[in-house]
Amino acid sequence: MPKRTDIHKVLIIGSGPIIIGQACEFDYSGTQACKALRKLGYEIVLVNSNPATIMTDPETADVTYIEPLNVNRLEQIIAKERPDALLPNLGGQSGLNLCAELNQKGILDKYNVKVIGVQVDAIERGEDRIEFKKTMDKLGIEMARSEVAYSVEEALAIADKLSYPVVLRPAYTMGGAGGGLVYNKEELKTVCARGLQASLVGQVLVEESILGWEELELEVVRDAENNIITVCFIENIDPLGVHTGDSFCSAPMLTISEECQKRLQEQAYKIVESVQVIGGTNVQFAHDPVSDRIIVIEINPRTSRSSALASKATGFPIALVSAMLASGLTLKDIPCGKYGTLDKYVPDGDYVVIKFARWAFEKFKGVEDKLGTQMRAVGEVMSIGKTYKEAFQKAIRSLETGRYGLGHAKDFDSMTKKELLQLLITPSSERHFIMYEALRKGATVEEIYDLTKVKAYFIEQMKELVEEEEELMKSKGSLPPDDLLTTAKKDGFSDKYLSKILEIPEEDIRNKRISLGVCEAWEGVHVSGTENSAYYYSTYNAPDKNPVTSDKPKIMILGGGPNRIGQGIEFDYCCVHAAIALKHLGFETIIVNCNPETVSTDYDTSDKLYFEPLTLEDVLSIYNKEKPLGVIAQFGGQTPLNLAAELEKNGVKILGTSPSVIDLAEDRDQFRAMMDKLEIPMPESGMATTVDEAVSIAEQIGYPVMVRPSYVLGGRGMEVVYDNDSMEEYMNAAVGVTPDRPILIDRFLNHAMECEADAISDGTNAFVPAVMEHIELAGVHSGDSACIIPSVHISPDNVKTIKEYTKRIAEEMHVKGLMNMQYAIENGKVYVLEANPRASRTVPLVSKVCNIRMVPLATDIITSELTGRPSPVVGLKEQNIPNYGVKEAAFPFNMFQEVDPVLGPEMRSTGEVLGLSHSYGEAFFKAQEAVQSTLPLEGTVLISVNAKDRNEVVEVAKSFAGDGFKIVATGHTYELIHEAGIPAEKVKKLYEGRPNILDMITNGDIQLIINSPVGKDSVHDDSYLRKAAIKGKVPYMTTIAAAKATADGIHYVKTHASTEVKSLQELHSEICDL
Repeated sequence: MPKRTDIHKVLIIGSGPIIIGQACEFDYSGTQACKALRKLGYEIVLVNSNPATIMTDPETADVTYIEPLNVNRLEQIIAKERPDALLPNLGGQSGLNLCAELNQKGILDKYNVKVIGVQVDAIERGEDRIEFKKTMDKLGIEMARSEVAYSVEEALAIADKLSYPVVLRPAYTMGGAGGGLVYNKEELKTVCARGLQASLVGQVLVEESILGWEELELEVVRDAENNIITVCFIENIDPLGVHTGDSFCSAPMLTISEECQKRLQEQAYKIVESVQVIGGTNVQFAHDPVSDRIIVIEINPRTSRSSALASKATGFPIALVSAMLASGLTLKDIPCGKYGTLDKYVPDGDYVVIKFARWAFEKFKGVEDKLGTQMRAVGEVMSIGKTYKEAFQKAIRSLETGRYGLGHAKDFDSMTKKELLQLLITPSSERHFIMYEALRKGATVEEIYDLTKVKAYFIEQMKELVEEEEELMKSKGSLPPDDLLTTAKKDGFSDKYLSKILEIPEEDIRNKRISLGVCEAWEGVHVSGTENSAYYYSTYNAPDKNPVTSDKPKIMILGGGPNRIGQGIEFDYCCVHAAIALKHLGFETIIVNCNPETVSTDYDTSDKLYFEPLTLEDVLSIYNKEKPLGVIAQFGGQTPLNLAAELEKNGVKILGTSPSVIDLAEDRDQFRAMMDKLEIPMPESGMATTVDEAVSIAEQIGYPVMVRPSYVLGGRGMEVVYDNDSMEEYMNAAVGVTPDRPILIDRFLNHAMECEADAISDGTNAFVPAVMEHIELAGVHSGDSACIIPSVHISPDNVKTIKEYTKRIAEEMHVKGLMNMQYAIENGKVYVLEANPRASRTVPLVSKVCNIRMVPLATDIITSELTGRPSPVVGLKEQNIPNYGVKEAAFPFNMFQEVDPVLGPEMRSTGEVLGLSHSYGEAFFKAQEAVQSTLPLEGTVLISVNAKDRNEVVEVAKSFAGDGFKIVATGHTYELIHEAGIPAEKVKKLYEGRPNILDMITNGDIQLIINSPVGKDSVHDDSYLRKAAIKGKVPYMTTIAAAKATADGIHYVKTHASTEVKSLQELHSEICDL
């Protein structure tokens, strides 16, 4: 069937900021769809609010809008662009929900927009719990016994019928948001109320618990002629009860019979045929190994987290193919080197793929490390091996949690069998590490199965690894016998882990196994729909089948590993751009990475992809095999930087800024000496290793001080300390963080504006496109602070100083490539906070707002010693940028309801959005709208601030009053506002009686909250306010700086007619040279 000719212009909706449950897999699928459809000759209009993606680059689509994802903005874009068709199933849950809303409001009909890929009624059949159940009943496919509730009372009645425990699932949500497993009536009341609120349609499904059953997934693709293929069978190793996003899983299925897989496949085909999805669908089943009952849990009629995994596990590019099928092609029309055409595809790889999740519990004080039906993971890794053991151990060392094997995690090896079994009762992120130690202490396979319901096969495999490790440890202090070492390598034990348990240098183990001929070999995974493209994985269990070319000079790029807080998609963005730039410069590119969600692990981003852990053993093996001219380490965040020095020691050439310079920037003493030499001011500071040292330094500098361990990304372990007691407390707790590295103590700049500058430097000249101004004051991590670019409130003199300092530092450090500088301005004086001579998370932001290709420019500089090309820095001109971008962070506090959502020096955001406008007020307003926190234009604002902020609160109140808001305020804040002659009403705090502010928030009487926390002694006293704001979805500001920006934004939007939406390409055309 040929492609459709009745459509020419297609609108694609992206998934917005990265949040728990919706991460960079949608950047990957959206980018692939743009590629596929443009190749077929369609014009693409893309809408997404996330600036950190490849998808929102001006080159990816024909027209790009970085706008909030809601019906009003989309209608403006549809009215302006007049697309013929909308492709909604590549933007995650956000894309599907928006498509459904646009349809309900009649907007699609009004502008005559057809939906392709998935029918609007199919979204309802797949997402609406009642519709889906009707469809399943018609097909005779069993589901968990359940009923739908629209109120807490109805839910209680249904639960009594089904008997506890029951699972609650709200309709139209993802990542299990708002749902959960409840064991009694009280829990049901709490969770159900939350679920009804989270659901688009106020509908919650109450279903029987199938805890402990096997959870199995099929990834299926269907075309318009009803050809259906199964791309991948996925077996969750954690049983039902743990969300699939948190669950450890394998592909293919390792313990499920052929017969059972056939039954699953038949049911899956019936379902997608009846729902009529075109493209990829994920179908989740539960199977009871005791009664052999199969029930369908749910379907996702869209590309999902699992489809990114399935794509990378099998080499079948689901999103790319889905987009082609949506345009009217069929599977028979797409040729494939291995199967002829794609309708003949079968998943037949002879390898095992493991996915393991990465969490961030340590970032959220007060959150219990416990896994359930609501997703908690912030990222994941995928590993490929010949055997289950090999792939499993590779996955563990890919996680970058400082663990290179399963044993000796935390203090589990010092616990008794009884204590360990006790820990296994509730699933947690440590479950498999605890199982390992329990087996070592003599727990039986049955005992562990009874507690965890993890299948015996997987526990047996783990038990064999434990036994093997015990045998190896008999050789402690020397190399083990050759046969043992060889078997250990085949079973996936890493050099580094062996060196740890045997207490001998890693190098000795590496040299020994190489002398025995035990080396990594590589096999390819064929990419379906291509002639002969493949990507590679290493194994110690097969001969090498990895052809190496040498016709072009090669360069290797190290990726960023799993997504996590502090190191997200921005670094993947940099790696992808580096690969594209290197191709243009005539190099063959090699990428090494292990994150299945990203564009960098797409087969055609680089010339050759190695799907491997970023550890010394794996990277060195590839380096020795491929012999590239050099390795680029500065684009993948902290991950490759931590490897750089070791690689250099082993003869690897690191291109760009040298590892010693990167160390210099991390070493406070050396860096301070350099600043003194350049006569650039820094806040007073010191280093301490003991409590007494810390206290005396802090007393010299003067409280408050900022304390942190050296060498961290994302501000781990950073705190502002106000007095000696807290300092002692911090030092005592922090001993574990840095055994051999001191704690850094800096004077905390009070009420200082923080700002940052990204620079491109060639070692002698540096260029700064723009200075970014943080809205939150110093003390809030730069990744969490909203920021404005170009800056608004920094004086021209200070901007000049910042650019000047940045250039001087870049030149002094001989930075080649990218550098990020953090500054604070206190009373008009600029202080340097830190230098990061590498790509930072603001690179995509600066690139998009200033229309400058930072990564390609940096890549040109990094490779100039090989190409002899002149430096591009000299030709870069200062530009006049007439539009402002405001970046706002997206936080996972709705998933962690028990956490106080207050901002500090430790980073806690998972993603970000960008608001663009010629007025910074409107840009701020749009950024808030994009993180689902739309600012009100009327109503009541609650103001309650701490003593530090009281002198500034009056001007904020004046602005709100002038814009017609009613003001309510507490205690001292009320008195100040009242004295200034601004009408306000006094309200009670929680402990002052009733009705109080909590009652008002709960009743929906408040539209906006301005509340700065009261500080250390009474932090508990007002956190209920911020938690209530999240629960009631009321926009809240926790700093006076954000409150000012909010007042400005509201004022601007109220006093100006709404401006027309402009595409990124239009905004870029307005930038001119100064």
